[in-house]
Amino acid sequence: MTAETSQTLDRGLRVLKLLADTDHGLTVTELSHRLGVNRTVVYRLLTTLEQHTLVRRDLGGRVRVGLGVLRLGRQVHPLVREAAMPALRSLAEDIGATAHLTLVDGGDALAVAVVEPSWTDYHVAYRAGFRHALDRGAAGKAILAARGAVLTEPRCTLTHGELETGASGAAAALVGVSGIEGSVGVVMLADSVPERVGARVVDAAREVADALR
Repeated sequence: MTAETSQTLDRGLRVLKLLADTDHGLTVTELSHRLGVNRTVVYRLLTTLEQHTLVRRDLGGRVRVGLGVLRLGRQVHPLVREAAMPALRSLAEDIGATAHLTLVDGGDALAVAVVEPSWTDYHVAYRAGFRHALDRGAAGKAILAARGAVLTEPRCTLTHGELETGASGAAAALVGVSGIEGSVGVVMLADSVPERVGARVVDAAREVADALR
């Protein structure tokens, strides 16, 4: 800690991060041990976070992330979308295919930004808000492939006909962006994805990741 930082705020944020990393919640004692502070400090932190609905305690006394975090999270999508749009526009125009940014939302892949090319006679219609299972389609599979992997650069995932008959997809996960699971990709009416498209999608994913850091 430095003179310019708040120790209490730092501890509160660490509590939220610890809770976000567990599906079963943590007890006050477990939080005390992980933070390296006594239980009295933890109780004070939790009381403040509860007042803002950022944490909740269940009947068994375990502490979990509260619904207030979800309300904060809803404000993330517009910011992420704005940061990604220049790279998506460039990708759509270069490839002549519909480009999209997809984020994890619960157990689904959710398209939060979509750009269609301006110069093609036809292209795949793909709308922001489109939701599908993570294990179907290039966007979701790229995200799953990046989970648990130590990646320094994005990798391209290709699929065909999984979300729409006759359509092929290419996507690459966002790498090195803290707190966000997502991918950048394109979808096109083709039997397969041309080789140059994969490399261009990887470049776009890298651009979006850089914009979000």
